[in-house]
Amino acid sequence: TSAGHHQRCNSLFAALAVLPFCLGCRGSSAVFSLISCRRTDVLLVSPWLAPIVWEGTFNRDILNAQYRQKNFVVGVATFAVKKYVRFIEGFLGSANKFFLSGHRVNFYLFTDHPEKVPSINLAPEKRLFIIPVQNYSRWQDISMNRMDIISNHIHSHWRYEVDYLYSMDIDVQMFEHIGVEIIDTLVGTISSWQYTKPRDSNSYERHPESRAAIPHGEGDFYYAASFYGGSVSEVYKLTTACFKGVTEDRANGIEAKWHEESHLNKYLLYHKPTRLLSPEYYWDEELIRPRIIRVKRLSSVRKDLQEVRF
Repeated sequence: TSAGHHQRCNSLFAALAVLPFCLGCRGSSAVFSLISCRRTDVLLVSPWLAPIVWEGTFNRDILNAQYRQKNFVVGVATFAVKKYVRFIEGFLGSANKFFLSGHRVNFYLFTDHPEKVPSINLAPEKRLFIIPVQNYSRWQDISMNRMDIISNHIHSHWRYEVDYLYSMDIDVQMFEHIGVEIIDTLVGTISSWQYTKPRDSNSYERHPESRAAIPHGEGDFYYAASFYGGSVSEVYKLTTACFKGVTEDRANGIEAKWHEESHLNKYLLYHKPTRLLSPEYYWDEELIRPRIIRVKRLSSVRKDLQEVRF
């Protein structure tokens, strides 16, 4: 996004700044009850008026009061296949402490080594479901088949069990609370690399033959596949459409540049998220953290990718 566009969006939001907590007190949509507009150094709202969640832009106490009345259940799907089982303990331990504390959460852990899942004492409102999954010879196939597995489980089970569903990488840890400010119909997380490159240098799939292709000059934000979600029905649409694109690419001998993440970005370009999470919600440890990232809520675990993937 350009500096001029940033300024226009913030000016628009300033005109609406009197609304947030007044609407929130009446129990209206969390789109405006989310934001208190205390930041001027970052983009607070997308061009299509979806809130962008940063530290200092919401009051979690107000949001918790709203959402406890709804008594919702959130599902988290994550995959620990092959050597990635080593990240289970760190993920679940930090998620138990920091992810939606005080709210009901079902963790759905897919693994090819159920016997290696460590015993972790979860909070009373949180449950762990261990689901055996087949192994694949290539890590790329593991990555690209996640969408299909999630879609199938929504159709068969999860639509009856949870209200919202999020897909998260297993090789991450949480360091600060991640709460109900993430809840909305369709949620994408802005990649931490978004702030290191101009828009047209983002890692979109550009080859027109791919179903994930985004033409030059198009694109809003670059979204990380490490953390996305929303209502169960919307995540079902997303994962079904993305895996369809993966399947069609495979039939044509094509593999998108960043696998399922490329297809996710194509989907979210034409199906705009109703809420965006700032890079606070997935920070890549390869990058130097700028001042605008006041809180690192979740970040990747440092590792040797060649060692863990092969």
